Amino acid sequence: MNLRNVAIIAHVDHGKTTLVDQLFRQSGTFRDNQRVEERAMDSNDLEKERGITILAKPTSIDWAPEGGESVRINIVDTPGHADFGGEVERILSMVDGVVLLVDSSEGAMPQTKFVTGKALALGLRPIVVVNKVDRPDARIQEVLDEVFDLFVTLDATDEQLDFPVLYASGRNGYASDDMDAREGTLIPLFQKIVDHVPPPALDQDAPFTFLVTLLDRDNFLGRILTGRVNSGVVKTNQAIHALDMDGNVIEAGRASKIMSFRGLDRVPVDEARAGDIISLAGLTVATVANTIADTSVSEPIQAQPIDPPTLSMRFAVNDSPMAGREGSKVTSRMIRDRLLREAESNVAIKVTESADKDSFEVAGRGELQLGVLIETMRREGFELGISRPRVLFRDGEGGGREEPYETVVIDVDEEFSGTVVEKMNLRKAEMTDMRPSGGGKTRITFSAPSRGLIGYHGEFLSDTRGTGIMNRLFEKYGPYKGTIEGRKNGVLISNGTGEANAYSLNSLEERGTLFVGHGEALYEGMIIGENAKTDDLEVNPMKAKQLTNIRSSGKDDAIRLTPPRKMTLEQAIAYIDDDEMVEVTPKTIRLRKRHLDPNERKRASRSKQAA
Repeated sequence: MNLRNVAIIAHVDHGKTTLVDQLFRQSGTFRDNQRVEERAMDSNDLEKERGITILAKPTSIDWAPEGGESVRINIVDTPGHADFGGEVERILSMVDGVVLLVDSSEGAMPQTKFVTGKALALGLRPIVVVNKVDRPDARIQEVLDEVFDLFVTLDATDEQLDFPVLYASGRNGYASDDMDAREGTLIPLFQKIVDHVPPPALDQDAPFTFLVTLLDRDNFLGRILTGRVNSGVVKTNQAIHALDMDGNVIEAGRASKIMSFRGLDRVPVDEARAGDIISLAGLTVATVANTIADTSVSEPIQAQPIDPPTLSMRFAVNDSPMAGREGSKVTSRMIRDRLLREAESNVAIKVTESADKDSFEVAGRGELQLGVLIETMRREGFELGISRPRVLFRDGEGGGREEPYETVVIDVDEEFSGTVVEKMNLRKAEMTDMRPSGGGKTRITFSAPSRGLIGYHGEFLSDTRGTGIMNRLFEKYGPYKGTIEGRKNGVLISNGTGEANAYSLNSLEERGTLFVGHGEALYEGMIIGENAKTDDLEVNPMKAKQLTNIRSSGKDDAIRLTPPRKMTLEQAIAYIDDDEMVEVTPKTIRLRKRHLDPNERKRASRSKQAA
């Protein structure tokens, strides 16, 4: 079969999606005059805005070597951020080879280690592409040595250690065996994929089986299940059934539509054979990790185990005085249905309903993953109350409590390295490595409890004047590190409901940093700023100047307010304390106390101290 299935894996921002763009162009998938957006595979609005891949997506290109037979190459573009690692873990079971992209300057980063470890464990033989070789700070040979050392650390076999290497620039569209080449085409990469990645060695004569790895929805077709045909042939309208991981039949039906990938499009086909990556419609219950098979099959395909979630947040019904003004989906039933739908298609997320039915515990891989879910929901019209993230503890083998640890790799200018080490020590992190990384920068590696990293990223950017880069990856569960100091400053809390007044805000500026401006709607218990001192302070931001008929001796000064500090969703979630919440609506992000009434807050504080 002239077919190759390959995934492109790399650390975040090492150029996967840009390289796929060039593969499209040079394989003739796009017409010469066709208008195509940059990073065409990033189809989701949030992916375009943030410049990162969130969802794994298959595509295919047809390429013919000069004078040779055409080869179909199914390519899966994968996310590079550790929070979306669940996508990568599932995808690797669909492919027979991987292209590992490594930045010529940054080298092997935490997520490079994560995805490479998963690929090597499955016995895949990577093609290593050193990308962005035209960077002025490129250190190509050192990066290659780092990759080799990484493979050795991950117990690669001799066959996997004998990996082919290409030197490329995805943006400029060339790859070469020559380290010094700075022009050309991607033909060497196409050729390397065809030569190095084996065609699917699957049984076409056996009954049809198919493992679901991605779940999508269509308004006309309903559930769309994507994966690789593991054996046999499937035809339109063929009788099929779905098996769970224990081999139980969960539903029976027909393959009402079979779709194959052609470039960026899904096109209907009459049949698909073993090795093809396809989308299938016709079933209403089957989900990720289920086996879809011919009705004669009773043995499920074993799915890859997924790493467990390490962080959770409470998603609650918005109960603030301003609830229901901006969103159209505000009830607990709507929130519950949406979260369960998300957990169904995203195996890295777990949803638990609380006893009062008004809130849900949502566990995931990290703040970014849960932040993207919240942002998606608010754009769909949901209103939510979000709690501070908390890590998921577990009982250790010796009976003690264990918490998740992360490997943190920080690239920072040498002048800021002392500050970073000091701050990380306060957060109970242990430094495991420190070395110069060229260009006046230092690379510092820490092993840190995830609990200590919540809310640190904003402080880190301030400490490094916005020049530092921090990458995190789940490392292990380790011994509980004790109490970790949280936010040092208290907050300014509104003591009434109304509109913020410039006269009052002007006098409050000396108390700390404000989060609201003149004319903004406020309510009792809402957080309007950060106190310069450690305790919380209730203030009146609505007080107007008293007007009398007595003239003042001098003319009133014009009030000039400092622009308020506006937080993004992720910044707000990282900022709040345990007794606070983020109110998320389609148009606004507000910070508030969990208990809006000051007397309730005092009672809750006393009972917490007594406990």
